Amino acid sequence: QLQNKILILTICAAGIGGTFQYGYNISIINAPASYIQTFMNTTWLERTGVPLESNVILLLWSFTVSAYPLGGLIGAVVAGPMAIMLGRKMSLLLNNVFVIIAATLSGFSRMAKSFEMIMLSRFFTGMNAGVSMNIQPMYLAESAPKKLRGAVALTSASFTALGLVLGQVVGLRELLGGEESWPFLLASNVVPALIQLTALPWFPESPRYLLIDRGDKESCISALQKLRGTSDLNAELEEMLAEQAAVKGQRAKNPWELFQNRALRWQLVSIVVLSSAMQLCGNDSMYFYAAYVFQEAGIPQDKIPYVVIGTGSCELITSVTCNMIIDYAGRRPLLLGGYIFMAGWAIVFMVALSQQTQISWMPYLSMACIFAYILSFGIGPAGVTGVLPTEVFDQMSRPAAYMICGSLLWFNLFLVGTAFPFIVKSLAHFCYIPFLVVCVCTALYVWFFLPETKGKSFLEISEEFRKQNFKTKTRAGFYKGPEEIKTTTL
Repeated sequence: QLQNKILILTICAAGIGGTFQYGYNISIINAPASYIQTFMNTTWLERTGVPLESNVILLLWSFTVSAYPLGGLIGAVVAGPMAIMLGRKMSLLLNNVFVIIAATLSGFSRMAKSFEMIMLSRFFTGMNAGVSMNIQPMYLAESAPKKLRGAVALTSASFTALGLVLGQVVGLRELLGGEESWPFLLASNVVPALIQLTALPWFPESPRYLLIDRGDKESCISALQKLRGTSDLNAELEEMLAEQAAVKGQRAKNPWELFQNRALRWQLVSIVVLSSAMQLCGNDSMYFYAAYVFQEAGIPQDKIPYVVIGTGSCELITSVTCNMIIDYAGRRPLLLGGYIFMAGWAIVFMVALSQQTQISWMPYLSMACIFAYILSFGIGPAGVTGVLPTEVFDQMSRPAAYMICGSLLWFNLFLVGTAFPFIVKSLAHFCYIPFLVVCVCTALYVWFFLPETKGKSFLEISEEFRKQNFKTKTRAGFYKGPEEIKTTTL
């Protein structure tokens, strides 16, 4: 029981300063948007004596918003080398430096009369999120026992959703979302960082990293004993030693080497497809539509922020549910179900939007679609996508795989954020057609090409992909039947 507590506390210590920050920092920027734009205008007026034009304010605001995914992209790229050189735990601890810099910049921005400090702060916040989105699932999946690996790694998604909801709550006008308090709202992300800096040093490093990357068997056994207790560790240690023997003499791979390695072809295709689909499936765009749809449904303007909290809570509830069932249901059914349901809801949502003004109850159907779409995303794609790179790549390829995953995630977040207003403008009510296509194609890919990884050791998963990667060769061998028969001697 004590060991279960240590594993749970390790998850909490990693999550609070890790993926929690990603969700939290995405949602806290929404509440003070109009105040920050006013601050930009008044600051410029004080400096030059000329007010900014509305389109220039909008441009400065879009720079502020897009600084976050840009920082995230750079964070995702540096996460790989950090995980290899510093270790998983130390990388998560050092990552808090970015948030402390960001909180200092945004907290003093009004005092310094500098909106550029807010832009820079969002960039550093993005870097922090980019690193933690890659390293936290890796650290937790490597520290978890095989039978709980999916559930433990999936807590990353639960912490993201928790951050999203808490950001929405703290951003309410009654708390820190008011005109006077917005610098404190933007600087409040320093609190989770300080909690992690206090708590995480007490917990062990990833045992797999200690043994396979560092070759330190004693530290590995000590870390395993802390995480598992005095129970028999032989089976788990043997499995790790077998993996260490399999990668003996190899060094950690670079991202471009994964593209050149035929033995990793299907693993790479799988994470590229699933990481891209996670941002291109339109879940984040549902939040874009939420306020408009709720307004159409007759919810008073001042009550909308409270209903929007409900959408974030949906994602939190489903990611926690997914946590409980992933190691029973498996990865494939959750991904398949999630994308199939999202495709269905996208069709209903487009029909409801097109009939919004004609039929009185349509706004309520649109509202139900928003919740259902977010629930479908939370039950599978939101969490399982982050678990897979840990499971389908070996220890030497894993950091590079997360660099590719993270870069795609942030690039696509930026792409959707930039393109979605134009998609809405050109396709109007049918703006979800591109997202529908992504959901259908991803579901087909999962159905035909993705093997189940539930309950398998890392070596068993590698063997399954090896068969897939070299299938064509074995077929070629199969047709050389007569030659093979000649060489079969009794």
